[in-house]
Amino acid sequence: MPVISAFFGIIIRIYHSDHNPPHFHAQYGEHEVIIEIKSGRVLNGKIPLRLQYFLELWRRKYTGEILEAWDCAQQFKVPNKVKPLE
Repeated sequence: MPVISAFFGIIIRIYHSDHNPPHFHAQYGEHEVIIEIKSGRVLNGKIPLRLQYFLELWRRKYTGEILEAWDCAQQFKVPNKVKPLE
């Protein structure tokens, strides 16, 4: 369960050999959400709306880097870290 980024108390992971479409898992306390990388669509779960907004800003800014991390994880390589939202 590689952590690729963390900011504002949100932990973001991409799992090795996970199912399509490419997505990431974001956890904040007891909340967890799965978000499709390309569209930003919530695939599963819920997270407070304010934090979902921050995740969307981060996803839009770093889509290319997040997809690269996804590709590495699918090949069982250690994914690169993605800069946090500042």
